[in-house]
Amino acid sequence: MANMRAIRTRIKSVKNTEQITKAMKMVAVSKLRRTQNSMQAMRPFAEKSQEVMDTLLSGSSGLKNRFITPRKEVKKVCYVLFLGNRGLCGAYNSAVLHYANSVIKQSGKDYGLVVCGRWGKDVLANSKLNVVHTFSELSDTPTVDEALEISDYLKELYLNGEYDEVHLIYQRYITALRQEPTDVQFLPAKPEKSDSAGQTRVFIFEPDTNSVLEGVMQLYLNNKVMSTLLDAKCGEHSARMTAMTAAADSTKSLIAELDLKLNRVRQAAITTEISEIVGGASALKKKK
Repeated sequence: MANMRAIRTRIKSVKNTEQITKAMKMVAVSKLRRTQNSMQAMRPFAEKSQEVMDTLLSGSSGLKNRFITPRKEVKKVCYVLFLGNRGLCGAYNSAVLHYANSVIKQSGKDYGLVVCGRWGKDVLANSKLNVVHTFSELSDTPTVDEALEISDYLKELYLNGEYDEVHLIYQRYITALRQEPTDVQFLPAKPEKSDSAGQTRVFIFEPDTNSVLEGVMQLYLNNKVMSTLLDAKCGEHSARMTAMTAAADSTKSLIAELDLKLNRVRQAAITTEISEIVGGASALKKKK
């Protein structure tokens, strides 16, 4: 009986876990849809913004701006690491951290790490990475204000000369089942795609080159951070949805195994009782 009671308690516990994992899966699905809608709504603007910058930066017009002029020597690099706000999302966070470690080691330069997301403070502390700042109050559905706060901080680090380059490291969202660790140079800005036609283009700026280019660069950099936040959050929510789906499926298998074990224990107990009754009856017959 004690064994049967323990199995029933275990089944009840696993069923409670199943309900929790299903609830977390539904929450992740809801957040993923909201973030995907925001990303899809912003994608045309992001693509056109990137196209404009690629065209400007690929040209030979000799444009000069504080955000596109590379430093003569890159001594110190700032890596911006986009992590989740919590765990229970498979290998999402650990994959980003592992990729960041490999990028830092391969670079071999002095660095500082800016973390976006509140996951793994203890993990980061034990990793001995040089974390200089953490944005720990980011929501699960990024807003423009959050993107502007991060963008302004990174631009200030770069313009103050604290860092010669700024890189964004995050999990690029490809599908709900696939995310890819990515390293993108944020500052100084450079074209992501070469534009051979841009070599012969001539641009006319009104009212003047500096003011127009400054406005375009500010818009582009802010938009870049917002796009990266949305991309990373889509990856986090999809990874958590997949992990919770696998966990819920595992609880179903475990419950089935425990039910079978409970039935076997119950059958063994009944068989033992029947044997005892038969044995007792036989003993009584012998006495008579």
